[in-house]
Amino acid sequence: MVKDDCIFCKLANGVFPTNKIYEDDDFTVILDAAPANKGHALILPKQHYANLFEIDDEVSAKVLPLAKKVAAALKEELGCDGINVIQNNGTAAGQTVFHFHVHVIPRYDNDKFDIGWPQAEPDADEQAALAEKLAARF
Repeated sequence: MVKDDCIFCKLANGVFPTNKIYEDDDFTVILDAAPANKGHALILPKQHYANLFEIDDEVSAKVLPLAKKVAAALKEELGCDGINVIQNNGTAAGQTVFHFHVHVIPRYDNDKFDIGWPQAEPDADEQAALAEKLAARF
């Protein structure tokens, strides 16, 4: 399904012009219009899925191999020192457009662009109990 009111559906399906770098039957990859760094790309499924929890398993299985190809092309072309592959789900996680998408962001030593979080010091017993509960779900 393609949603008429979704900007990423429109970008992925050619309704609006983009700086497209790749396209196949399932995805369009474009350069982000508001990049974190030069070469920041977005992998957009052509079908609408609001987030990771909605995306079809067959489509999601193709995302990481495509991200790898995009990252390799960016690294070769730009000579970047690293790559971030980021996918946010929900407002608490920083998702602002509710169409599943993956950011592939070239990184450079000392680029002053930080993706990080303070590391917590979890209680060992709490961690073990949580791990047990989560493992039971699989």
